[in-house]
Amino acid sequence: MFAPVRRSLALAASRGGRQVLLSARSQRPLSIPRVRTAAYSTTPRLRQEAFHSQLENAAPLPSAKSSSTQTPQTLTEKIVQRYSVGLAPGKTVKSGDYVTLAPHHCMTHDNSWPVAMKFMSIGASKIHDNRQVVMTLDHDVQNKSEANLKKYRQIEEFAGKHGVDFYPAGRGIGHQIMVEEGYAWPGTVTVASDSHSNMYGGVGCLGTPMVRTDAASIWATGRTWWQIPPIAKVTLTGILPPGVTGKDVIVALCGLFNNDDVLNHAIEFTGSEETLRSISIDDRLAIANMTTEWGALSGLFPIDSVLQQWLRAKATTAAMFNPEAAKGKFTHEKIDDLINNQLRADPGATYAKSLYLNLSTLSPFVAGPNSVKVATPLKDLEAQDIKLNKAYLVSCTNSRASDIAAAANVFREAAKDGVIPKVADGVKFYIAAASTLEQAAAEEAGDWQVLLAAGAEPLPAGCGPCIGLGTGLLEPGEVGISASNRNFKGRMGSTDAKAYLASPEVVAASALKGKIAGPGWYQKPEGVEKVIIGEGNGDVVQDKAISIEEALDKLIAQADSMIASAEKEFTGDEAVAEPAAAEEETLTEILPGFPEKIEGEIVFCDADNINTDGIYPGKYTYQDNVTTEKMAEVCMENYDKEFGQVAKEGDILVSGFNFGCGSSREQAATAILAKKIPLVVSGSFGNIFSRNSINNALMGVEVPRLVQRLRETFKADGEGNKVLTRRTGWKLVWDVRRSKVIVTEGEGGQQWSQKVGELPPNVQEIIARGGLEKWVKSQIEA
Repeated sequence: MFAPVRRSLALAASRGGRQVLLSARSQRPLSIPRVRTAAYSTTPRLRQEAFHSQLENAAPLPSAKSSSTQTPQTLTEKIVQRYSVGLAPGKTVKSGDYVTLAPHHCMTHDNSWPVAMKFMSIGASKIHDNRQVVMTLDHDVQNKSEANLKKYRQIEEFAGKHGVDFYPAGRGIGHQIMVEEGYAWPGTVTVASDSHSNMYGGVGCLGTPMVRTDAASIWATGRTWWQIPPIAKVTLTGILPPGVTGKDVIVALCGLFNNDDVLNHAIEFTGSEETLRSISIDDRLAIANMTTEWGALSGLFPIDSVLQQWLRAKATTAAMFNPEAAKGKFTHEKIDDLINNQLRADPGATYAKSLYLNLSTLSPFVAGPNSVKVATPLKDLEAQDIKLNKAYLVSCTNSRASDIAAAANVFREAAKDGVIPKVADGVKFYIAAASTLEQAAAEEAGDWQVLLAAGAEPLPAGCGPCIGLGTGLLEPGEVGISASNRNFKGRMGSTDAKAYLASPEVVAASALKGKIAGPGWYQKPEGVEKVIIGEGNGDVVQDKAISIEEALDKLIAQADSMIASAEKEFTGDEAVAEPAAAEEETLTEILPGFPEKIEGEIVFCDADNINTDGIYPGKYTYQDNVTTEKMAEVCMENYDKEFGQVAKEGDILVSGFNFGCGSSREQAATAILAKKIPLVVSGSFGNIFSRNSINNALMGVEVPRLVQRLRETFKADGEGNKVLTRRTGWKLVWDVRRSKVIVTEGEGGQQWSQKVGELPPNVQEIIARGGLEKWVKSQIEA
């Protein structure tokens, strides 16, 4: 009797409103040394002493009302304020602050056993708060080898022993579970040992990635350290046209703002009520998920009426059909409390930058090949007649019931006499739901069956091809299109294959037609000729006012400079220069036994955005028995197969900008250490790689000038002759005591030096101990 009602409520909850569009067309803070990650940079940043806000006794978590202060805060800062412990009385957290975080929840997946090994190795025997921890098995679920099954048993037994919520292989992707089971709750901080934790921002939860060592720390103590990133505001204007999805929004953002505009930032999406009503929860989840690929550390949507309606639908469904299991998760009482204590950014809050995108001017976009920074309008690729071998409707990004419905509708509309057409000859179409609940909703709607009738090959709910594991990987020379989040070279199979990313309907239409194509659903608004993007809020009047304010600030700064110059003339050059000279000679304390200098020959990998898949291939990431020798052998393999032969022990690895972007795998740092390379230098680092480096005792320093000089000297004779890994003959010395690098450009060549950030004694101690895990153990044993 309740079946129709149940189905409509379940679909409303799972699809978050997209089906409408489809049918129309108090404890002691963790004692960690004051780590200053800014010490690795030679470029201007917000600088301060790390963990200055930590006190001996933790402050209770403030309520939404008590956390309001006179200092305007962003939504990100307000949420962090709630979950920071040990703050000084009256302390208002802001971007740049180091805090001790006690996250609402911490999720680990297939890496739960390596985390457990770290947890036990530091001497911990009891999880601090087993309600804080969630374990899901999702990455290598197709692997039925005894080694993998043994690891899965060990994780399940460990979770059972400690009373931790556990979800077995086949139940779904961890991030989807965190959302659909209510762990990623709006207004909370929820972390996971996976780079796509950003996805929780789609439901107003500040999700951000942690690494395995951090997860072990949270298990043992309930908390870890975090620096509040610079915060970028992204204003969305207009409304999504028919045929344009959340996937198109984030693909366009990644491709159009592709100069590291939001690298290592926390993003807050905002817009008018009308604009935000056009973006369903499922679309928000897809957008937030891929803010990771955009380079951000979080992607937060507001807690608005769209989210409240989604939550109400979930709570109603739970109350009607599974009231016992729903207790403490989706309840109307919790939603009432959320609304009554709603968090939102304060007027006048400070943002590091502001960008905008007019959704009304957007059309379907496709990312690739092999890069999310290359985004092309679908119509341009359709004209190129790009033949396909494989298509994928998989991953936590776009494999929910609404996505499966969109793909199924492509085949329904192409049906003749009620017969569902088949996938194009020579094309394999793989489908895997984000979770069993999403698959059940798709089956109840008949959408799953439509795709099976079209010849799609089902896979278990899990990561699978997206992470390069299991059935259906791309072979050399093949071309694939996927609704997943990451198309780095080699991630989904062979490094000699090409991978594109698109929305579920474009993936389905491409599988049907055998080439990159759309379903023809896009309706171009009248007068739209190009995508409108830019800096600011997208409001001409408001942006003009901001520009005037910035111009006034610039004039004031120029006046201050003129006054300083006049004072200098009166006081004399020597008197003014003396403090600068004294600062130049400031020496860093070196711990006993720590090397004062690190030196070696530069081996240059001339590329920006070398990601963690390029550094350490995903196919090895969840093999826990990989030897150090094997790690050294495969280090940088997906970037350059010749790296292992070119690079030698003791070399200093130099690369371009945003080195180590991508996933949270710690092996990206430990593989370089296995290669016996003690130091990595780059123009800039991905934040999560920097965190992994500190936690695993790999040293790194940012020297943009060195990258520039190497590129000026070793220019390729055309793109085809570019040397991926080059022995340069240059020498680099990092003088740790004097915080500078000295570069000698070849035998008898030019020598120059550059000041770099300080490597303070507290970070030296972590490195000297062999990483944060061993440092924590030493503190427990002390």
